[in-house]
Amino acid sequence: MTAVTALLCFVIWTLVLAVSYATYRVPLILTGSKKASHWERNSSASADDPPILQRAKGAHMNCVENLPLFAAVVLVGVATGQEGVVDGVAAYVFYARILQSVMHLIGQSFVLIAVRATFFLIQIALILYMAFSLIG
Repeated sequence: MTAVTALLCFVIWTLVLAVSYATYRVPLILTGSKKASHWERNSSASADDPPILQRAKGAHMNCVENLPLFAAVVLVGVATGQEGVVDGVAAYVFYARILQSVMHLIGQSFVLIAVRATFFLIQIALILYMAFSLIG
């Protein structure tokens, strides 16, 4: 998988997670069960979503936080003709992202949170590795 493909897969995964909880909420809005403003950011209103959807939103927001960093490194590699640096590593960032999200979706036990944190740290380490490799 090329770095650009890994980046696109990361984007698609981020959107899949967003759609996973939006598909629950949209019918509630359309039927008048909830106001569209019910789920404002940083409110406790999302607590009435089923737990799996609360975790899906958390996984989605984790993706949103890291996607710009990953995209910047991949795009710098491509723009500077250093695809070889990012092509060999970017797929592993995406794989670690998927595994982190899956751990998030499964539950919130101590072990799952520890595994999720491990996959997060793997992503950060790989992104830093690519960034420093691109610098020189």
